[in-house]
Amino acid sequence: MKFLVVDDEADVVEVVSVTLKMQWGAEGQVIAAYTGEEAVSLALSERPDLIILDIALPDVDGFEVCRRIREFSDAPILMLTAKDDEMDKVRGLELGADDYITKPFGHLELMARIRAVLRRVQIPLTPAGGARIIIGGIVLDLNRREVEVDGRPVRLTPTEFNLLQQLMRNAGKVLPHETLLARVWGPEYRREIDYLKVYIRRLREKLEPDPQNPEYILTEYGIGYWFRSP
Repeated sequence: MKFLVVDDEADVVEVVSVTLKMQWGAEGQVIAAYTGEEAVSLALSERPDLIILDIALPDVDGFEVCRRIREFSDAPILMLTAKDDEMDKVRGLELGADDYITKPFGHLELMARIRAVLRRVQIPLTPAGGARIIIGGIVLDLNRREVEVDGRPVRLTPTEFNLLQQLMRNAGKVLPHETLLARVWGPEYRREIDYLKVYIRRLREKLEPDPQNPEYILTEYGIGYWFRSP
């Protein structure tokens, strides 16, 4: 397991590195970056399994770093911030971050967040219910973890794929917010409605002919979301 830790504060990098090494030991490799440009370069050359990224960097902020990394990598990104700002959280998620933790944080909270992120990107060995789900023009290949829309391949992050899988497996059925959050993010995320809203919006932008007037992923206001089945 290879980790990229990005923070301009050496003591934060040290604390995070020690926490990771305590959990993974010799199997955990930690790479550190102290600027945004260095982070993008290392993410490209080292291909880490998980990135822990601070928002406040001396050259390029973490939001821009996240956006640039998402152009070539689906590695899960856990963003760090010194303030508990709702808008910062939503912006980070919209740019492709997988989770968010506010400084100062304890090592137990950090490990819980990391485990939750890694759990979401694990690939099941034997997908249940068939290898492909086809609804309308959308084809979901569970073995290859690939998606096509009208014959065109569409790149999804692991979390986006898992959310779409839940919706398509239950096509025609309204899935409450809490159910989707628990199944995709984990039971500890049942109240994180912002996470779900952001990811639904991202799926619509990638899959729908007109994301403002969705044909596939529909909202049941105040309850949840459902995938329309012809």
